[in-house]
Amino acid sequence: MSDSQEFLHDFHWLMDVLQSIDVGLVILDKQFNVQLWNSFMQNHSAMLPTEVLGENLFELFPELPESWFRRKVQSIYVLHNSAFTTWEQRPYLFRFKNYRPITGQADFMYQNSTIIPLSDSTGKVDHICMIIYDVTEVAVNKLQLQSANEQLHHMSRTDGLTGLLNRKTWEQELDHQYKRFQRHQHTTSMLMFDIDHFKRINDTYGHPAGDEVIRQTSAVVRDIIRDIDIAGRYGGEEFAVLLEDTNAQGAKVVAERIRKQMENNVIYYENHVINYTISIGIAELTPQMGDKSSWLDSADKALYQAKRSGRNNSVIFRGE
Repeated sequence: MSDSQEFLHDFHWLMDVLQSIDVGLVILDKQFNVQLWNSFMQNHSAMLPTEVLGENLFELFPELPESWFRRKVQSIYVLHNSAFTTWEQRPYLFRFKNYRPITGQADFMYQNSTIIPLSDSTGKVDHICMIIYDVTEVAVNKLQLQSANEQLHHMSRTDGLTGLLNRKTWEQELDHQYKRFQRHQHTTSMLMFDIDHFKRINDTYGHPAGDEVIRQTSAVVRDIIRDIDIAGRYGGEEFAVLLEDTNAQGAKVVAERIRKQMENNVIYYENHVINYTISIGIAELTPQMGDKSSWLDSADKALYQAKRSGRNNSVIFRGE
């Protein structure tokens, strides 16, 4: 067998291997024209080698990030080093649809890729080879795990009925705000409020109706407070809100907006029409409050005073 025949034999053997492996192989020249297009690429792109060979990659696949890809390839030609991308950096290079039933929730194939320089016998690099790996199963599993962890984290921090912070998490935020005040003396106030005559609502309309009152109360609070404010369900029908960078008078304005909205709120539950009110205690954090419990106790005392003064009002704590 002559050298030429042996070369062709080895070349065809190599091509058989390249066509059968379960990764995408694309060889490009310096003008980004396609020189090799294996079966993996053909099957997932639905484009035959006769359609792509000699054609410009960016014209064939306009969704490819051309400027980014050119910069990446330029570094390969200059440094003669391989480059890599992962699905976490860029979900895919080629927008191939995902047909695997196990990962059916993914619309497109997640891909890792390796781009390697191809040198001739003199060491000159005039071509690159792209290797495309289908990592959809790995990516989907990781994304599902991340989503599950995020949901568990959210559930561990929030109250199931209202969606506000639960008591444990809200108290952690209370501790954070108190320490922030100790360091920087940033003005912060607390609202502590509960639903007036809530037991009467439960006894008259039933506990499911009471739950609906609590849900709608929390919705009003979310609509009125700012994103930086911290609201939580403190327990039962009792709620607490931390108002950052807000003094007692500013907190009174917020409290009155909440109180009036609750007073005007009408809940229709089954065949019942439910009106209700709330009472609010307000406490601005001061240096005289030796710990977070004193701050909390001050708001609670103001709430008690609001109850004693006839309910459906808001009271600022004035000290002992």
